[in-house]
Parts: sequence; structure tokens; C-alpha cells
Amino acid sequence: MNEMMSSGVELMLIGMGIVFAFLALLIVMVNIMTTVIQRFFPEDPMLDASPVSASTSHTEAGIIAAISAAIHQYRSKYK
Repeated sequence: MNEMMSSGVELMLIGMGIVFAFLALLIVMVNIMTTVIQRFFPEDPMLDASPVSASTSHTEAGIIAAISAAIHQYRSKYK
């Protein structure tokens, strides 16, 4: 019985070690890939500074109006 317990503990430690090593390797590889991608494919600064067009502001105004109407309807129904 004692031999089975020691064998079970040994198997558990080996399995946990393999999982830990895999997860550590996965974290290292994701960090390396992130660094490589940011170095060779930097973000375009022009995408962040794009002006808001008239159609976008009209769409946003429509969305705000729809949300306001929905809130008003909900509050009037469940007062």
C-alpha cells in the first residue's frame, strides 16, 4: 500500500510539473510573439487621429435618441 501511495504522489508531481512547464512556456512564447509583432507591425498613428465625419455623428445621434426613448419607455412602464 505504501508503494502505491509513493507511486501516486510521484505521478502527481510529474504531471503537475509538466503542466506548469507547459504553461510557463506558453506565457513566454506569447510575450515573445507580442514583442515581435509590435516591432515589425507597429500601429498606424493615423488610425487614432481620424476625424469624425458627419455621417458618424448623425449615426451616434440616432443611437443616443433610440437609447433615450427606450429608457423613457421603460421608466414610464415600470414606475
